[in-house]
Amino acid sequence: MEEALSAMISSGFSPTGSLIDPLIEISNEVASVEKFPSVHARNVSSMIRRVKLLSSLFDDIQETDAPLPPSSVICFTELFSVIRRVKFLIQECRDCSSLWGLIQLEFISNKFYVLAKEMGSALDILPLSLLNITADVREQVELLHKQAKRAELLIDPRELQRREVLLQVMANNNAKNKRSKGNVDFGKVQEILSNIGLRSPSDYDAEVSRLEAEAQKQAGTGGLIVVSNINNLITLVTYSKSMIFREEENEEDEEECKPSSAFLYKQNDTSSSSQSVMPNIPDEFRCPISLDLIRDPVIVSSGHTYDRVSIAQWINSGHHTCPKSGQRLIHTALIPNYALKSLVQQWCHENNVTVNESSASEGNNNKNNLGENAVDHISANKAAKDAVKMTAEFLVGKLATGSPDIQRQAAYELRLLAKTGMDNRRIIAEAGAIPFLVTLLGSNDPRIQEHAVTAFFNLSIFDNNKLLIMAAGAVDSILEVLESGKTMEARENAAAAIFSLSMVDDFKVTIGARPRAIPSLVRLLREGTPVGQKDAIAALFNLAVYNPNKVGIIYAGTVPLLMDLLMDDKAGITDDSLAVLALLMGCCQGLEQIRDSKVLVPLLIDLLRFGSAKGKENSITLLLGLCKEEGELVARRLLANPRSIPSLQSLAADGSLRARRKADALLRLLNRCCSQPHHSL
Repeated sequence: MEEALSAMISSGFSPTGSLIDPLIEISNEVASVEKFPSVHARNVSSMIRRVKLLSSLFDDIQETDAPLPPSSVICFTELFSVIRRVKFLIQECRDCSSLWGLIQLEFISNKFYVLAKEMGSALDILPLSLLNITADVREQVELLHKQAKRAELLIDPRELQRREVLLQVMANNNAKNKRSKGNVDFGKVQEILSNIGLRSPSDYDAEVSRLEAEAQKQAGTGGLIVVSNINNLITLVTYSKSMIFREEENEEDEEECKPSSAFLYKQNDTSSSSQSVMPNIPDEFRCPISLDLIRDPVIVSSGHTYDRVSIAQWINSGHHTCPKSGQRLIHTALIPNYALKSLVQQWCHENNVTVNESSASEGNNNKNNLGENAVDHISANKAAKDAVKMTAEFLVGKLATGSPDIQRQAAYELRLLAKTGMDNRRIIAEAGAIPFLVTLLGSNDPRIQEHAVTAFFNLSIFDNNKLLIMAAGAVDSILEVLESGKTMEARENAAAAIFSLSMVDDFKVTIGARPRAIPSLVRLLREGTPVGQKDAIAALFNLAVYNPNKVGIIYAGTVPLLMDLLMDDKAGITDDSLAVLALLMGCCQGLEQIRDSKVLVPLLIDLLRFGSAKGKENSITLLLGLCKEEGELVARRLLANPRSIPSLQSLAADGSLRARRKADALLRLLNRCCSQPHHSL
């Protein structure tokens, strides 16, 4: 659709049907939505009303079947994009968890607000006077335009109040004090859940499924705190269901939720006997591994909750998957599930069950297990730090004296250990790992080299380690991996390490002076995956901050490459490319190459409308710099483009502080130019 619309724009006037038909189709899809989500219903209703008004406009235009002026084609192109995102956002609100939508009230409401403002911006360039439409439709569109321009963030006060009550209930329930019972007011909980559409046991089950799906999604991005919050909601909904519908559930046959036999550990006699005299434990309070009462619940990266002792035994036995889902654990952090712990304590209190936590502490007493999985990355107590220290010293010893297989495993474990926590990074460096990792960078084993260079990147995040890494002479070895590493991942992580090290001003000079540094980064920018390209361009940006490095970056062929990447949507580094170009324009060689580009100015004008906030700022920076250096020539090209002035005026009114200041400066410059003879806006 977008490619077809772009072709229409470039050809001037375009036939009505080929442009309007897709708009009518997608508008009707949005307008036909009947079942509104339980949360954000006001935002959804308001947006559907706007789209229905636009639908009347599109129907009117279709009936005339007259050619459309270019400015309307641009407007309809943007409206198509906006309406499509409206459709996806409404679908997201309908399909996602109602509780999670309530927690994210401001975030999702802001999405609707942004779309309303973009709709108003698109209508800014709609030439109503040139369209053959009825007076009624014209008035409706004019009113819609004014309302969209004045749109404000819409948050339903009733939903806000429900969210505050929910957060208060969760806060009371998340009491970390072991003596606190954290009693849940199920009357309040039931009222909130009923108001957002949960009125039957099946509604509760569906909500839990949606929350679990959201937890899986967030776990994949490493959002530990978010996953913990979602699991707190799952616990609350599950337990609330068992309490609110207790009588109904007692009439149903109980189903035991057991993990596969491959996941079960043999339980000792004490555990079995204690379970036999214990009252019937709710399924949601059983550990999926031991099937016993969860006494110290923790959340793993897959989003599932286990008893700390059971999951620690599982992980320390060498397993790297979630017992319940089979999903590979992206990290081994054990996040306390305070909500479930509080509910378990409450249940124990009500059923006269002793809360014996001695078993929970047994898993923490084995200080001799030096594997990286023994470390609870969340805990900040001295015992945990001591365990990291012992682990690091043990692994560094293996780096120094072990066989290649042992070195590979030790480097991998140090890589993981350095991935989480500044304390871990400090402790690993203090254990003497850096000199041995430098040696491993030259290994013929691709995995050893990859683990070593990634460990350097992780270690370099701690500022003090940057000094130690440079002092150890690691930079030349890292650059060798960047240039000719045995795997693409090794090269890309080497670029990430260079980016991290180059954040220190003195190291910008040191790294930039190395002959292979800049050419290797530019080569990776050309050949790497999107992730590697982002690391490479980030490192180039850091180096370009130091003026003497700019010439080397330009001579390495960076400018034409960045021009290509600006037009490559798949690369996803438009903002970064603009930022580097804005820096390179600060030297005469960079200005000359940028000025000679025939496609840059039209592209920058498009980015003023469609780019991100940062992209718009850098686009204005480049245009302003070109106008100042080239004067009337670039100004004429800007004035000849009908989209440039409206875009600049919009940014001067609604952009960031930096964008407004530069947009004003550029508009003043253009005004001076157009006031001269033979030039006009």
